[in-house]
Amino acid sequence: MKTHRRYTGLLALSGALILGMASSHASTATLAERWSTLRAEQPKLGIRDAAKQLSVSEAELLATGIGKTVTRLADTPHAPREIMRRALDLGKVMALTRNENGVIEVTGEATRIAKQGDEGAKDAEREARELNIAGGYLGGPIDLRFHFTKWKHAFAVVQPGKDGAVSRSLQFFDENGTAVHKVYLKDDGKVAVFDKLVADFRHPQQDGKLAIVPAVAKAADKPDAAVDVKEFQQAWKDMSDVHQFNRIVSEFKLSREQALRLAPAGVVTKVAPQAARQLLEQAAAKGVPIMAFVGNGAVTQIYSGKVNKVQESAGYFNVLDPDFNLHLRDKALKAGYVLQRAGVTSVEFYDDKGELVVTFFGVRERGKPQPQPWLDLAAALPKA
Repeated sequence: MKTHRRYTGLLALSGALILGMASSHASTATLAERWSTLRAEQPKLGIRDAAKQLSVSEAELLATGIGKTVTRLADTPHAPREIMRRALDLGKVMALTRNENGVIEVTGEATRIAKQGDEGAKDAEREARELNIAGGYLGGPIDLRFHFTKWKHAFAVVQPGKDGAVSRSLQFFDENGTAVHKVYLKDDGKVAVFDKLVADFRHPQQDGKLAIVPAVAKAADKPDAAVDVKEFQQAWKDMSDVHQFNRIVSEFKLSREQALRLAPAGVVTKVAPQAARQLLEQAAAKGVPIMAFVGNGAVTQIYSGKVNKVQESAGYFNVLDPDFNLHLRDKALKAGYVLQRAGVTSVEFYDDKGELVVTFFGVRERGKPQPQPWLDLAAALPKA
């Protein structure tokens, strides 16, 4: 009996030593090695989800490729703006913006802002505005609205693509290491332009030592009782342009979804979260042109036009057209709303954290009424 107990104890000790060695190896393995192992186990896993599993930011994970497939770019305050301005020279690109539950991808050539004549002080003001929008990207296929103060880390990535061709991209991240925007080169004739851009903005320190700031928890909504609801509702009614909405929400210190809850009677209708799928299916079936907005606080990307191929795949409901892809993790959507602001109808969808995932408008010409097919589509969405 004593011999058996001694043998059993030795087995337990050996097992503990083996587990301890394995644990020690796991703790000393580099991030690059851990990612390599994870990719071997889950070859279809995207970098954003891989970063979550490895408990690091996407920027830190991407930075493990510095010196091989990745070049770290300048991170001075104006660098992202200047890189995006130079990216106007890349010709045809695919621009990608995402948040936690939505991804928008549009392929095309960004438009430039026409140069204006010299008009003294007014020209200086105009130049300041141009800097804020990187000299272009207003309208056209690559339609972006920037908040450059939230851009921090930038990289150039050159690696084999899924089809065997070389993929070249510029990738931007916020201070938390979360991806905010990516630009993929689609014009083989612009490789030299891409390479020159990378050389000009190459960071002097080619290492993965990034100053990543931990994300802070989202602040709780201001108590409704502390809101001057009457004044807020009047401000909503006084809107003359839908673009004034963000300013009003900020002035009253509201979250966006809270603002919808406190809106004047009759201007907000709650719809079922699955209405996002119906909206896209009906827009495709009836040929209704739409505008889709996807943002993350650092940039908002916009698509305007018709959608054709819609289908569910890999946990997302997708638009899969040649030059426009939209991927919505629609099972993560928890609330939808049809809004009336300054006489314009839009539809918004939020996730379980109260974050805006996607907004839809009907396509219309400035100064003209909204198309009736869009209004009919929005009105027919299933109510919550």
